[in-house]
Amino acid sequence: MTADSGDAPTVLSELREKAGTRLDPVHRDFFEGGADAEIALAENERAFRRLALLPRILRGSGPADTAVTLLGDRAALPVFVSPTAFQRLAHPDGELATARATAAAGTVLITSMASTTAVAEVTAAARAVRADAAVWFQLYLQPSPEVTDALVRRAERAGCGALVVTADSPVFGHRARDDRNGFHDLPAGFAAENMRDLPGAPQGGTLDIAMSPGLSWDDLRRLRAATRLPIVLKGVLHPDDARRAADEGVAALLVSNHGGRQLDAAPATVEALPAVVAAVGDRLPVLLDGGVRSGSDVVIALALGATAVGVGRPVLWGLAAEGEAGVARVLEQLRAEVAHVLTLCGARDSGDLTRDQVVVRGLGVAEC
Repeated sequence: MTADSGDAPTVLSELREKAGTRLDPVHRDFFEGGADAEIALAENERAFRRLALLPRILRGSGPADTAVTLLGDRAALPVFVSPTAFQRLAHPDGELATARATAAAGTVLITSMASTTAVAEVTAAARAVRADAAVWFQLYLQPSPEVTDALVRRAERAGCGALVVTADSPVFGHRARDDRNGFHDLPAGFAAENMRDLPGAPQGGTLDIAMSPGLSWDDLRRLRAATRLPIVLKGVLHPDDARRAADEGVAALLVSNHGGRQLDAAPATVEALPAVVAAVGDRLPVLLDGGVRSGSDVVIALALGATAVGVGRPVLWGLAAEGEAGVARVLEQLRAEVAHVLTLCGARDSGDLTRDQVVVRGLGVAEC
């Protein structure tokens, strides 16, 4: 759990190192690992390093404004917290600490269906800090419609502002680290609390999260008919799927390869982003996660058409290293870096950025 050789130390790399000394090695591998040979995992970060920003000068832009609006929720920075499972393995306060820090930072939290804290407790923790805190619920469509419906009703009752449907998991990815460690279930005293007391579960017990290759656009259509919450479709990489999703009426797309944890042959998300953005135009916002490690990464994604980006592992590093304060440090560092890079690029806000400001390193000013 170390930064690449030659990297200058940053707040995030410092927290990553500290987290590595505090986590159980098995749990560290679960959080850090990817699918198979972990090519997609590594490429998410490397792809950002292959890109550069062309700054604009003498534009009189003034201080940068980092705020954006996401499905009607105002975020103080164009960075949201992506869903990550089992956060109480990283810190005893787990998802509650993340919820409080995210609310204090004034941005959106996507809480995981595989959270070790129930969604109602997560939203309550966020809104104890900030009454208008935005919490969205990540959802795997379940083969049983009754189970999916029950999960949706829980998210609605908890006050979640959107459903983030993860669509890239017809089966679980093959994760060699977890296989090597024999880590295929939570230790005693921990559970995926959102899966408790659902239809078909033993009294007081939980169901396993089911993956099914039989799920289809029909299931997404059924979900849309069953809720008024906006739906964000997560795991979109192909432009034809992006167009289909827009036609189906989803509220936003999230370009993601599941943090490199599903298909190891998948492209880096920042490489897939431009085609997805081009496919949907102005029809709906496009978000991205995967490999974002700095304010420069954020601004590159914004210039390529993303409305905002998500971070997952960096939040876990902050949580494992310093609890709520560590998550707060991650988000504040990214906010400050985004403001700095926007100013250096001559941009007042993300709307001032243009795609021609992103170039491939080594190719001069050839457009990405």
